[in-house]
Amino acid sequence: MFDFLDGYDLLGAFWITVQLTVFSALGSLIWGTLLAGMKVSPVPLMRGFATGYVNVVRNVPLTVIILFASLGLFSTLGVKLGASDFTGINFRLAVLALTAYTAAFVCEALRSGINTVPVGQAEAARALGLSFTQVLGLIILPQAFRSVVNPLSNVLIALTKNTTIASAIGVAEASYLMKGMIEKEAQLILISAVFAFGFIVLTLPTGLILGWVSKKVAVKR
Repeated sequence: MFDFLDGYDLLGAFWITVQLTVFSALGSLIWGTLLAGMKVSPVPLMRGFATGYVNVVRNVPLTVIILFASLGLFSTLGVKLGASDFTGINFRLAVLALTAYTAAFVCEALRSGINTVPVGQAEAARALGLSFTQVLGLIILPQAFRSVVNPLSNVLIALTKNTTIASAIGVAEASYLMKGMIEKEAQLILISAVFAFGFIVLTLPTGLILGWVSKKVAVKR
């Protein structure tokens, strides 16, 4: 029944998907946290930059951002982000684009978490002589992260599915292989079912595990 899978590196394709997800998740968590910090910063220029970045990136299709990374950064400006092999360049550009896009959603999730922290805690910390950076890093962000595990899990699941857009610039992840198989095999429904199951295997445990973590670390007020 599944003889059509012979000769295709299904696990390899999903492994690329996992790598795209992990590297992009780490990058977007770091960049999104910095953006969230800038959005609540007392410096108007930083607030303006973060607000503008989030509003622009969230309203631009991910396909456009990935194509810009490939055609704009690589083809036009010659940005390679490392070794010059074509496969590696496209992978890194896809990670960069996914990070830039997903960070905007991480930022908004964290900002909502920051808003749940009582203002009095920040004021008390400032009264003790802590700087804005210290208040943010020691008082506000630890509580904010604990209150937004569920929203961040949704962002992670969306990121996993968004990795399929990387096929637009030739990254050989799962959807890229799926497209090639559909073109060669007369098994559209079965092929679609196999890849749909693969993404369920990747995303369903993520939601369940992070949902459990959210209940364990929730801030009780």
